[in-house]
Formats: sequence, structure tokens, C-alpha cells
Amino acid sequence: MAQRAVAIAPRWPGALAAALVLMLTIGTLAAVGWRAEWQRGLSPADWVVIRFTLHQALVSATLSVLLAIPVARALARRQFAGRKLLITLLGAPFLLPTIVAVIGLIAVFGRNGVVNTSLTWLGLPTVTIYGFHGVVLAHVFFNLPLAIRLILQGWLAIPAERFRLAASLNMPVGRLLEWPMLRSVVPGAFLVIFLICLTSFAVALTLGGGPRATTVELAIYQALRFDFDLGRAAMLAAIQFGLCAVAAALVWRVTSVDALGAGLGRVVQRWDLRWPLLDYLMIALVAVFLLMPLAMVVWRGVPGLALMPPSIWDAAGRSVIVAACSALLCVVMALGLALRGGSLIAVVGVLPLAASGLVVGTGAFLLVYQFINPARLALPITILVNATLALPFALRAITPSVDAIRRDFGRLGASLGLTGWAFVRIVVLPRIRRPLGFGAGLAAALSMGDLGVITLFAGEAEQTLPLAMFRLMGAFRMDAAAGAALLLLALSLAAFWLCDQGGRGDADL
Repeated sequence: MAQRAVAIAPRWPGALAAALVLMLTIGTLAAVGWRAEWQRGLSPADWVVIRFTLHQALVSATLSVLLAIPVARALARRQFAGRKLLITLLGAPFLLPTIVAVIGLIAVFGRNGVVNTSLTWLGLPTVTIYGFHGVVLAHVFFNLPLAIRLILQGWLAIPAERFRLAASLNMPVGRLLEWPMLRSVVPGAFLVIFLICLTSFAVALTLGGGPRATTVELAIYQALRFDFDLGRAAMLAAIQFGLCAVAAALVWRVTSVDALGAGLGRVVQRWDLRWPLLDYLMIALVAVFLLMPLAMVVWRGVPGLALMPPSIWDAAGRSVIVAACSALLCVVMALGLALRGGSLIAVVGVLPLAASGLVVGTGAFLLVYQFINPARLALPITILVNATLALPFALRAITPSVDAIRRDFGRLGASLGLTGWAFVRIVVLPRIRRPLGFGAGLAAALSMGDLGVITLFAGEAEQTLPLAMFRLMGAFRMDAAAGAALLLLALSLAAFWLCDQGGRGDADL
């Protein structure tokens, strides 16, 4: 067995992938910094935008984590029919296109939604989903499942032997085991969600707006599309990149490893189980909160399918092409980087976390608008940006398997003269089909529902399905938009399922 890493494939594909990532992150940032009009300074309105962005991200991340802790604890403590299915469904909002989730939230919490209809019937004041409250609500909807999954993994990682020891010593489990785990897991989960909320664009575009509910990304979009103020857009894009870079650095810094030792993989038995009704109530409330908007998308979307204009189908075809190309490019880049390895590649792999799609799109717009009509490059640039932004997730899925293959088979392949592309084709690819399919499905689903860079470039002839759906909402054709939302939801889930199942073919399940 190999004792050290062995070069098992050509290194130039990884170098090309790294160069592309650097060009789309650092390169576009350089274009933004060069074009920014720093001498103008930030206006009072810009400071309001920055404060709102940080405020909503802080509140959204805090609520997501605080609500996730009791739910994750309940799921870790209780066993019930449908538990695995429920945990699987908790991953749906992450794959759900943002604009589709907004349609579902409006159907539940909007002016004529389920909640306000019920409040009116009871004679109580209604609530509004627009502005600060709507942005926070939507961010909690998206990120609460992610926080639950991250914290639940921390609970499930506590070995059964520690619970047995705590029970034998009659020691409090919360103070002895759960609190140290939370101190290790929660800061990282909070900062990841904070970073996601910082770079959220579609939520602010549909539920925010106005002087008091505008994020930095929405202000960049408005400066480019409505005012064509390139200097202000570039300055705000640089500030956004700086905020994201600080958050990404903090995520890297606070990530810690439990050093108390591993267990023997036994089934966890708990002797401290009390208040079962409270645990099940928390699980039920979260399940209703997360699943009701999805159910409303289906309920209102089915009648709306017949009301969609013919242009929706053209937009859907473009979305499928963009998603397929983005997924293919993303996994090729991830595989090249994983095969190359090294600390530099690890840094390149996390750079997209600090670069939002709108910031990268702003830099690309500044580079090309003087030479060519940006609309002609709308789809190619969208493919490149979507593939790059999904790269950290695909890389995380693929790299552990490639590292294991390099350790276990690298020296054997070299001794047999099986190196280069032959080694990749015969040894590597068959063994990474599962993570490769998962990474491709994730990239395809994220690209299918993206409403970011395409808004800066596309006209009517280049619009994708999320953009066409947003324009239907802007024209108050909500029934047709609901049909488009159902179509987008089906395409996103189908893209993920096809790629994920393709990776599982001919594999031991």
C-alpha cells in the first residue's frame, strides 16, 4: 500500500481549471476595482444598503441556527416512522430554485396567502412578506434545513460510548457532551449561513427593494440595469467581495475538529430522554413550515401550466442547456483540481465562496461591454459563472474519493505502467461515479434555478426559465408564474435525480 501521494494523472487539467477560477474571481475583481470610482466615496444611501445587508444576514443566520438546535436535538434523540425521509426532505430547500421558493412563500404568507386569509377570518391583523421581514423569512426557510443538517451531523457524531459513560457516572449529557459539540459546530454553521445570506440576490430582488430593504447585490443590479452607473456598481461589487472574503476567512478559521477520540460505531442509546411531546412538536412545526410552501407550489402550479406563454418553453430549453453545460464543466474542473491536489488547489477551490455570481457578472460585464453586446454572451458567461460557483460543492464531494484512490492504488498503478489518462479512465472514474454524479446533480440543480448573472446580460431572446418567471411576476401574471415555478421545480429535481442516479449505476448500493 502506498505510504505517500503519487502523481496519477496529468497536472495540466488542474492548472487550466485553477486558471479559469482565478480569472473569474480575482480577474473580475481586478476589473471591478479598476473601474470603481473610489474618489466618489460612499453616499448615505450606500451606507444604508451595507447596513441592511449585514443586518438581515446577521438576523437570518442567528434565527436559522437558534431554531435548528432544538430540532436537530429532537431528530438525534427520537426514532419514528418516516424519520429518514424527513431528514432527506430537509435537503430540498437547498436544491430548490430561489424564485420557486419565493412563489411558495408568497402563496403561504402573501397578501392573499393561507396565513393572511386565516388571520382575516379570525379578525386579526395581517402580516406582510415584503421588506425586511420577508427577506429574513425567506432566508430562514432556505437555511434552517442546512443548519439542522449541519448540527444534526454533530449530534450523530458523538460516539455511543460517551453516552454510556455519562449514564454510568450519572453526569448531565447536555453539559458534558452536547454543549462542547455545539461550541464546535455552531460557529461554523452560523458563518456559512451568514455568507449565504450576504450573497443572496433573488430573495432581495423579489421580496425586498425600496430604499430600506435593498442589499448590496440588489444595489449593484439597479446601478447596472437601471442607472448604468458603472463606477458605483463596481465600487459596490468590490465592497461585496470584501464582505464575503472576510466571512469566508472566518469560516475557514473557526472550523475545528473534535479531538476527543472516536467510538466503535455502536448504536447510540439514550437514558436522558424526557419531554417527548416537545421534541415531536418541534419536528412537526418545522416540517409544516418547510413543506407547506412546496405543497403550495404544486397546488397553484398545476392550473397555471395551461396559462404559461409559449416563450416559457423556449426559456426552459435554454435553462436545460445551461444547466447541462454548467454541470459538465463543473465536474471536469473539480476532477482536474482533485487529481492535481496541493494546498494551492485547496485555496482555489474555496475562492468562489467569496465571489457572488453578481459580483463576478459585474466584472465580466465591465470587461466585455466595450467590445461586444453583452446579451450575445449571456448564456456562455452564465455557464462559466454557474460552474465556478458550484465548484466548491463538487470539489468537496469528489476530492476525498480521489485522495483515497491516490493513496491506495497510485504506487500499484505506477509499478504496472498504468499512469496518466489510462489510470484515470481505468481506475479513477469507475470508483468515483457516485460522488461525481452527486456533484454533477448539485451543479445542474443550482444552475437550473440561478437568477443572478443572467439578469445583467440577458434580453428577451436570451432569458432562462427563472428570469422568464421573474418577469411574469413583475407583470402580475401570478397564475402563469406559478405554472412556470412548478415546471422549474420539476426540471431542477429531475436534473439532480438523473445525475445522481447515473452516478449510482452499476455500483454496489
